[in-house]
Amino acid sequence: MTGYEYVTPEQLAGFDKYKYSAVDSNPLSLYVMHPFWNTVVKVFPTWLAPNLITFSGFLLVVFNFLLMAYFDPDFYASAPGHKHVPDWVWIVVGILNFTAYTLDGVDGKQARRTNSSTPLGELFDHGLDSWSCVYFVVTVYSIFGRGSTGVSVFVLYLLLWVVLFSFILSHWEKYNTGILFLPWGYDLSQVTISFVYIVTAVVGVEAWYEPFLFNFLYRDLFTAMIIGCAVCVTLPMSFLNFYRSYKNSTLKHNSVYEVMVPFFSPCLLFILSTAWTLWSPSDILEIHPRIFYFMVGTAFANITCQLIVCQMSSTRCPALNWLLVPLFLVVMAVNLGVASYLESILLYTLTAAFTLAHIHYGVRVRKW
Repeated sequence: MTGYEYVTPEQLAGFDKYKYSAVDSNPLSLYVMHPFWNTVVKVFPTWLAPNLITFSGFLLVVFNFLLMAYFDPDFYASAPGHKHVPDWVWIVVGILNFTAYTLDGVDGKQARRTNSSTPLGELFDHGLDSWSCVYFVVTVYSIFGRGSTGVSVFVLYLLLWVVLFSFILSHWEKYNTGILFLPWGYDLSQVTISFVYIVTAVVGVEAWYEPFLFNFLYRDLFTAMIIGCAVCVTLPMSFLNFYRSYKNSTLKHNSVYEVMVPFFSPCLLFILSTAWTLWSPSDILEIHPRIFYFMVGTAFANITCQLIVCQMSSTRCPALNWLLVPLFLVVMAVNLGVASYLESILLYTLTAAFTLAHIHYGVRVRKW
């Protein structure tokens, strides 16, 4: 694996011709966040590397994930009758989440400000964003958790996939149109959740037990907002952008196969991971939900990074990601009736392997 090159000569040549093209039409972003980021970026010295800003924001998201994993390892901390997460933790998580979001907004501005914009910087930024999805969603889960007042781990698993598919949809658009249409849901979710973290510290998790409207609980509002944003905003806008490119004859790919190939690996990952949860003899998702989410999110991030490399270099996206091979073998072993204690070992081993493989991928690509 150490001698394997992840970037082909064709892709390297494509990077040399790459021109960044993005459209941000979100009113919140345009009229509130961008003016704020334009002010914040002036605080940074010009010698500060944009990639360092990007990586710092990512580390804050990871820190939030680990902090909440310590205080809420099994997602029961917000349930009635359990020891709740301390109020100061919610404040820290809220502040750090908004700080990470701010750093993600100013890194590109710092790059343009210092004339250091590169395709590698964009790849680094969006690649870390793809991995941040799982950290962000799983950390948010602790607000409601599971139990009688929360949502089940399987429902959260499905909501995680709604977020993951919403994320990759933007890069599927760019793969086909050459333009990155920034999703509206991202800015709204980051600002809202940062605020909700702080509110949770003030009113306590018990406040979320009460109905929001009639018998409609806050957990139901949480679920409805994620699904509604994806179905009513992200998906229609994505298809509209694709249709406009089709009508203007600016699509980069003509065949249906080439258009849809970026979805092959994510869909197979969804099928395999879902099959594992359904066939699991030990109910693996109930026992190790945090590790299972992380395994899925890491594999997804690797798939997305490969798509980003292809879209930026104008090369063909691979139909299958090799990380799906060991996952397929594990799912088959589970289906054949592997012992319960071995299933947990397989999950931890696979998660470690995926994490090391993804880091290795990032380091090797970063060298180019």
